[in-house]
Amino acid sequence: MLIACQNLSLGYDGRAIVDNLSFTVNEGDYLCIVGENGAGKSTLMRTLLGLQPPLGGSIMTDDGLTLRKIGYLPQQTEAQSDFPATVREIVLSGFVGRMGLRPFFTKEEKLRAEENIARMGISELHDRPFNSLSGGQRQRVLLARALCAAEKILLLDEPVAGLDPKVTRELYELIESLNREGVTIIMISHDLASAVRYASHILHIGSESFFGTREEYIERGGAENG
Repeated sequence: MLIACQNLSLGYDGRAIVDNLSFTVNEGDYLCIVGENGAGKSTLMRTLLGLQPPLGGSIMTDDGLTLRKIGYLPQQTEAQSDFPATVREIVLSGFVGRMGLRPFFTKEEKLRAEENIARMGISELHDRPFNSLSGGQRQRVLLARALCAAEKILLLDEPVAGLDPKVTRELYELIESLNREGVTIIMISHDLASAVRYASHILHIGSESFFGTREEYIERGGAENG
């Protein structure tokens, strides 16, 4: 067990937008979080990252799971697209959280960054400015960065939002291949059909919440009803 949430209440300023949410994430799972806009999906992810406290309930984690072992890919923003750095610099920045006062990247970190750049199929973009890339290329760069930060688990917030169908399919296949390699995935998605296709487990947040396997979700009609 990597994460176990029991009876979580989530929200802001004491006002809950999600109540009594319970689910678990085990090593190797591919969990898709789905639900209506405003249901609390991004709030849940921020809570899992420790960026805001739950209003109630508990979050238990594996003893070895720390924020330094979680890679996070937030939603794309215009600020990201204007970031003045090269692909290599962006990917290397994934290690910053574990450097402490050390001012330089180690040889091992530089090698791992290169490996993750290659893993994402963007070696030819190595020295390109981030702000010159397409949306799909940027997401591959940010995935490589998240992999440098992560050892166990990736949290992805709408990673394919705004991308064209071909790039979306390629990115989903890339994420699926990472999961097959043993990386645990927790992904927020508005794309229910792809969530059902790729995920091992579904967490549906809404007026009627659901947590279970993909097969259980399909059996109860969730794939048709959203």
